[in-house]
Amino acid sequence: MTSPEPAVATLVSSDAVDKLTALAVISRAVGSPVVGAGTTAARVPLSEGVWVEIDIPKFGEPPPLALDVHAVDGVETARRHALQLMEVLQNATAWTVVTDFDRSRPDPHQ
Repeated sequence: MTSPEPAVATLVSSDAVDKLTALAVISRAVGSPVVGAGTTAARVPLSEGVWVEIDIPKFGEPPPLALDVHAVDGVETARRHALQLMEVLQNATAWTVVTDFDRSRPDPHQ
């Protein structure tokens, strides 16, 4: 039996930042280490069952940088943590971060 896909709430930054830098900045801002650094599944845990992954534009495409907040407990948890992350990043960086919940994956528990 496989576990269901986590819900995702997406934040978007139009700042030109590469994935490794973005992960390092988020890690410092939230005080949590990067897990899986150097792999395609690198992420920063935000709390139990909640983490953020970075989706970067393909080569030659302009930003935005998508910050996908995943939560095993559903979309409301993902969105709550995404909003908290957005506030932290707005206070700790010069990034412009906005929600893009329309791009987010819906709650897999419904």
